Amino acid sequence: MKIAIAGYGVEGKVNYLYFREKGEITIVDEQLDIDDIPEGVDTILGNGCFSKLEDFDLVIRTASLAPNKIVTNGKVWSATNEFFAGCPARIIGVTGTKGKGTTCSLIAGMLRSAGKTVHLVGNIGIPALSVLPHITSNDIVVFELSSFQLWDIKKSPDVAVVLMVEPDHLNVHADFEDYVSAKANIARFQRATDSIIYHPTNENSAKIANLSLADIKKRYLTPEAAHIENNEIIINEQSICSVKDVALLGEYNLQNICAAISAAWIFTQNQAAVSQTVHDFKGLEHRLEYVGTKQGIKFYNDSFSSAPTATIAAITAFNDPVVLIVGGFDRGLDLTPLAEKICQTSVVKKVIIIGQVKEKLAKILNDLNYDRYEVTSETEMPSIVSEAVKAASSGDVILLSPGCASFDMYKNFVHRGLLFKQAIGALDE
Repeated sequence: MKIAIAGYGVEGKVNYLYFREKGEITIVDEQLDIDDIPEGVDTILGNGCFSKLEDFDLVIRTASLAPNKIVTNGKVWSATNEFFAGCPARIIGVTGTKGKGTTCSLIAGMLRSAGKTVHLVGNIGIPALSVLPHITSNDIVVFELSSFQLWDIKKSPDVAVVLMVEPDHLNVHADFEDYVSAKANIARFQRATDSIIYHPTNENSAKIANLSLADIKKRYLTPEAAHIENNEIIINEQSICSVKDVALLGEYNLQNICAAISAAWIFTQNQAAVSQTVHDFKGLEHRLEYVGTKQGIKFYNDSFSSAPTATIAAITAFNDPVVLIVGGFDRGLDLTPLAEKICQTSVVKKVIIIGQVKEKLAKILNDLNYDRYEVTSETEMPSIVSEAVKAASSGDVILLSPGCASFDMYKNFVHRGLLFKQAIGALDE
């Protein structure tokens, strides 16, 4: 069997290792300079490579590669499809536009605290096929599912969790409808014995849930599942903990916690284990991450924020004055709601606008008669941080929450966040 590994990034390398015993492998990638291709393996490299796969029996698509870019007479498959087809354990799949990684990590933590063997995989950074050989039928898999992983999936998870679904990745998807349609595959192939948990007010989440044949459908943040009542997190009339005991910042993280509890509760009703996880979990790196305090200023790294809705949510997490660093790669998303939020809140003291979208966002703010912003042409993070520090006072917060992708200035959101943290570390006390 002739197999093409389409895309040779982190996931593609794992795909190669998994499929290399199953046929004759060719590595296909648009990059010409790849220095770690195994010796003796055939390649098709360069622009247009994915349209040259007519002679292959099987094409393994890396997640971010759109299926319609592949031209082949064979079968187009993915690591996600392969994992779902071969996984012996029950799978909790989580999707949504923001909060997937946090929700997945919380679910995994709750179940592990309750004594379960849990495998956390997927978009969170752990290729699922690298873990598949180690999974038994008694384990539980928590799978963070992006729209790219769900694009052409043929099977849905046993438990689907659908967070808020809002516009994102419109530079890759044909349009928002295509994005929502991809997300909907988390529910589309569910059976009556499955479960789906979804956001109570987001119309797109509800549309996705309506596609599911699952007998159990519950809206988190309502009495149907985990919700907040009298400043207590409650499920099935049982108190998990007080809101004041939650380590994570932000109203949206309370939503993520309720979603996670609702999913974990299907597998364990160990109140102590669930409560302890909520109390101890301080968040993931680059997601509203507290970096430290210098010169009396608190610094937070929210580099993972790659959509305007994420920055809107981040702003609401603070009561102290905020100097906001925002901007980046222009993916064609509507920045108006973010600009309106900035104008409406008294928390934002100053906005430092960076990156490709800077003139676009500045114009929207200007049209809204907002003048507490500064457009900077600086591209080095120490200089950007220096400008933010000049605008801040002791007791303020400097928040990097770009609301945009990073590709105009940085390798990815991790690179952007690490440079921000390095710049903070270099500041005088």
